[in-house]
Amino acid sequence: MTAEEFTALRPRLLDVAYRVVGTVTDAEDVVQEAWLRWSAADRGGVESPEAFLVTVTTRLAIDRLRREKARREAYPGPWLPEPVSTEPGADERVELAESVELALLVVLETLSPLERAAFVLHEAFSLPYSEVAAIIGRTEPATRQLARRARDHVRERRPRFPAGPDRRRELTERFLAACFAGDLDALVALFVADVELVSDGGGRAKAPLRVVVGADRVGRFLTAISNEDGARHFLRSVGVPDVAAFSLAIEGVNGAPAAVVRAAGRVVLVFAVEPAGDRIGTIFLLANPAKLAAMSR
Repeated sequence: MTAEEFTALRPRLLDVAYRVVGTVTDAEDVVQEAWLRWSAADRGGVESPEAFLVTVTTRLAIDRLRREKARREAYPGPWLPEPVSTEPGADERVELAESVELALLVVLETLSPLERAAFVLHEAFSLPYSEVAAIIGRTEPATRQLARRARDHVRERRPRFPAGPDRRRELTERFLAACFAGDLDALVALFVADVELVSDGGGRAKAPLRVVVGADRVGRFLTAISNEDGARHFLRSVGVPDVAAFSLAIEGVNGAPAAVVRAAGRVVLVFAVEPAGDRIGTIFLLANPAKLAAMSR
């Protein structure tokens, strides 16, 4: 395999690694290490370079996730996956976008590394259990059991009838309009009673360190950060001068419409809403500058 052939395969390897580890930076490191392993390997007995590299990438991603688990438990506030652009034409655009939705990746965080890898390979990439077993180094019956446990867990935590992109976009637009109008009543009307706001500032941006629960509490928090003083306070927390103009657009993020706020030439905030029936059940607020760096690129 030449460097050009590896480059053509790289997006698929990144897709696998990202779904297992949940961050672009870790996925890129994993794929780079896979290339180094391939470069140093005795390739005489390798029948399929692609299968070899998917196997190495998956095993490296599992090892990386095991090391990261303890660090994420000590993370300041909720830990959310790193968002990726799924806009048409985005560099290294993640394919199979429905399997990288933020809400799904949040659920995958609760699985063991082996359960997560088995679920990703079988459910997202449609690999047969025999191939998945060979990749993760388990027997086929054990692999089926891992995948079944993961699938059952995901089904328990995910909506039975997920909203389509048009409905998601409509809710996102109404959500933003109410936020910027400072209309508390309109916001509360959009939420289910036990709506949750899950924010990830990583200790580097002004964001709640605990999940905010309840329509009134979430609405009051959002109207507070949407007014001029609140917005200025937030921008300062991520190193953006007060005078910097910011822009807002609805873009494809992890396969669904999301609000992307830019200032000083970079992404500073991503809002993603998760529907619950015809209203909003969860709001993901991503503000950690380190996790938004890839989208800024």
